[in-house]
Amino acid sequence: MKSGVQASKSLAISISILVYVFTIALVIYSGSQLNHLPVLWQIGIADLIGTVIIFFFSMLFNNSSMYDPYWSVKPIVIAIFYFIIASATEITIPQIIFLLLIGLYALRLTANFYVGWNDIKHEDWRYRDFRKNFPAFYWPISFLGIHLFPTIMVYLGCLPMYVIFNQPIVYPILTVIGSIILLGAILLAYFADKQLRSFRLNPVNEGKTINTGLWNRSRHPNYLGEILTWWGLFIIALGCGVEYWWTGIGALIITVMFKFISIPLIENHSLKRRWDYEEYQKHVPMLLPSFKNK
Repeated sequence: MKSGVQASKSLAISISILVYVFTIALVIYSGSQLNHLPVLWQIGIADLIGTVIIFFFSMLFNNSSMYDPYWSVKPIVIAIFYFIIASATEITIPQIIFLLLIGLYALRLTANFYVGWNDIKHEDWRYRDFRKNFPAFYWPISFLGIHLFPTIMVYLGCLPMYVIFNQPIVYPILTVIGSIILLGAILLAYFADKQLRSFRLNPVNEGKTINTGLWNRSRHPNYLGEILTWWGLFIIALGCGVEYWWTGIGALIITVMFKFISIPLIENHSLKRRWDYEEYQKHVPMLLPSFKNK
């Protein structure tokens, strides 16, 4: 039985990777045909094409979780695109470091998705709720809310890259601070997910809420790491000039999305599934960590 589950998981991951290789190839081709447009338009249209392609495969496999890796794959694709453009002029060490950090972010989050993806039919519980509550309108909702909306969020979150790969550094201290925040955010999310996975693998913890390690300081340390990733990216861009403040719109909107949509959804879900979650809420802050002795 175990070998069968593993084979099903391997097949699902292989299919997903092939879908993304195919999609990235078409996105690159589409983008190359739009080089007469300003670069932000070029990326935006190619990004939309990629979203539509993934949506097609979501419908083909009847699984909207086919889109989930898009959130983590897209930033490194955009970063590589800018890096290639920058190589036509001059590549700097900070740009190389930044590219490595975004690559680390993409690797961490994408790997975390595939570790928890059991088979091609495995779909995020939030999407299953949409199916149950809006059966007649599920696919329009899936396209607008599960595919297009996150695409716009990540596109806005990646706006700082436009500056980082095109402008010289004016305030090195901000570049350093932003890079430290970015690296720290990636590590925070990595260890939070690792602790949660180890907790869930222990049968004695079934139906319980994790209240150890990072999860003893914040109810959503993994989400905190995700949010800080985008703010670190923005601060790095500010190192090229405070006039690029507008590139922070993505970090702001992503923060609002997690604070008022993603986190409340998972909080309500946890209250329904875990008998100890209400007590957990009383002692552990939702997002920003507490360092008081408990």
